[in-house]
Amino acid sequence: MAKRGGFPGGMGMPGNMNNLMKQAQKMQKQMEENQKALEEKEFTAAAGGGAVEVTVTGKREVTKVKLSEEVVDPDDIEMLEDLIVAATNEALRQAEEAASSAMAKLTGGLGGLGGFGL
Repeated sequence: MAKRGGFPGGMGMPGNMNNLMKQAQKMQKQMEENQKALEEKEFTAAAGGGAVEVTVTGKREVTKVKLSEEVVDPDDIEMLEDLIVAATNEALRQAEEAASSAMAKLTGGLGGLGGFGL
């Protein structure tokens, strides 16, 4: 009978654990590098046929708002506000999508606890 929870080769486990730790450290380093690269990236989205453009960083900070003259109508400020909100939300969605995509590439599409089925 196996004494260590039924793991075959009882003494081989520490080596496997060491390899797992090295892989986890490597993945953490890659995650940090990806995060830094994403934070430096910019995402721009437009609304109203390009009348409003908003640029955000990967840190989700708005860095630029560009308005075309024809969209600035003192009699219809609500429309301008809506266009700014729409462009901002789209730029933020793009940033979030890029972050999710980078994470999926790093983890190989595995979710949860690395796909160990726990």
